Amino acid sequence: MQPYLFPYPGYFDLIQRTDCWVVFDTPQYIRHGWVNRNRILSPLGPGGTVLEPGWQYVGVPLRSHSRGTPIQDIEIDERRPWRRTLLGQLAHYRKHAPCYRETVELVERCLTPSSGRLTELVVHSLAEVCRHLGIPFAPVLFSALAMPTDAIDGPGDWALEISRHLGADEYLNPPGGAALFDPARFAEAGVRLTIQEFEPLSYHTGRYTHVPNLSILDALMWCPPNQVRAMLTDPRPDRELVSR
Repeated sequence: MQPYLFPYPGYFDLIQRTDCWVVFDTPQYIRHGWVNRNRILSPLGPGGTVLEPGWQYVGVPLRSHSRGTPIQDIEIDERRPWRRTLLGQLAHYRKHAPCYRETVELVERCLTPSSGRLTELVVHSLAEVCRHLGIPFAPVLFSALAMPTDAIDGPGDWALEISRHLGADEYLNPPGGAALFDPARFAEAGVRLTIQEFEPLSYHTGRYTHVPNLSILDALMWCPPNQVRAMLTDPRPDRELVSR
């Protein structure tokens, strides 16, 4: 998977089901994706004046780069006070979310890398969130695999060839990418292809209206990490998280 900044809970559901997580850091960076931004609740809520009522983006500003720049070469624009801005956007949770303090402390730990490389920051933040949730996380950068790519003809071949290279017997992917893959080719290679569905988490959000599939940070604001992990483990729709 490409590295995403504070992704939605389904990303961590995939992580907890894997033995090895390959950070796909060599594709071209695409603007307006999830690599350097995500969504949290908006203090204005539904009916407000934000771009999309009910939520807002939080993100990391980037230095100028050419169109074809791969994710691994994207640099953060450290000339801007983006850490302070991001933490400020979380401040509206303070009076309402029971896990505000511990979640902000988590975010502060996530934002510590200072090399200026976006990939380092995002992978570090994924590791910190997984540690907070109690989920094992063993990331491998694709750029560090030195893997031959001669057999890759199309976008659906990357996952299969990486799985072959690592000796995997199963590959997991969310439903959004299912159309890329040929199950017969995976079966021929002895790799089980699993398209992993994810049931959006449901939890109380105080005076706010719940918005599904926001950043994991939103779930962690309202519910302690053991409850969030419990829902990831048991995603039954009738099992609702209850904030303390």
